[in-house]
Amino acid sequence: MKFIQIIFSPTGGTKKAAETITSEWSKSVETIDLCDPSVDFAKCSFDKKDLVLIALPSYGGRVPALAAQRLSQIKGNTARCVLLCVYGNRAYEDTLAEMEDIAKKCGFNIAAAVSAIAEHSIMHQYAVGRPDKQDTQKLKDYAQTILDKINSEASNAPTNIPGNRPYKKAGGAVLVPKATKSCINCGVCAKNCPAQAIDPENLKTADSKKCISCMRCVSECPNSARKVNGTLVSIASVAIKKACSVKKDCELFI
Repeated sequence: MKFIQIIFSPTGGTKKAAETITSEWSKSVETIDLCDPSVDFAKCSFDKKDLVLIALPSYGGRVPALAAQRLSQIKGNTARCVLLCVYGNRAYEDTLAEMEDIAKKCGFNIAAAVSAIAEHSIMHQYAVGRPDKQDTQKLKDYAQTILDKINSEASNAPTNIPGNRPYKKAGGAVLVPKATKSCINCGVCAKNCPAQAIDPENLKTADSKKCISCMRCVSECPNSARKVNGTLVSIASVAIKKACSVKKDCELFI
């Protein structure tokens, strides 16, 4: 049995939650990075004995379109998989349901699904410091419960994965980071952009038609020289304040 994690984690929160789970499964875990545009995902395939974790963030209650497009190219070949949705303590809404549908179309057999919380990638005051110690222990416990199910050769798929079909309407990228006067034209932002939305010859802004507001360019900039519109962020923060005021817990569907 091989252990693989398929991850889309522009700012690291989803990766942290994913590795908390997979580190309980094995010391040897392969990683497929959906943020890497150079990968030919159509060549990624698995054996039916493999155990695969698919870890994606929730963007406005949906799977990021770019992650969905890349994930859909992968061949599951009846390998068992676990779905992990990571969100910033507001709500993940239809994300897990959408992940379930994509995974099934890829040919995976779904063994379990998990939701977890990580610090919001834009409004950092929400879910700050998460996953915390309590989250980490829960995710480790979930990992062992899932592995016990796999080792028992139980084949039943979870029937209680939440979400609606049709999914809620996906929102557009309204928060497009731009370079400030601190920019030194190092090009790290363009090199690391999952959507290839930043022109290496013009680092000032990003292509609003390609940008997915993932904030990787902001988090990766060595000079903290990329920012989003502060007024728009403030408006968005107020809009989700009530929903984020109650601490959400990790969940397991198995």
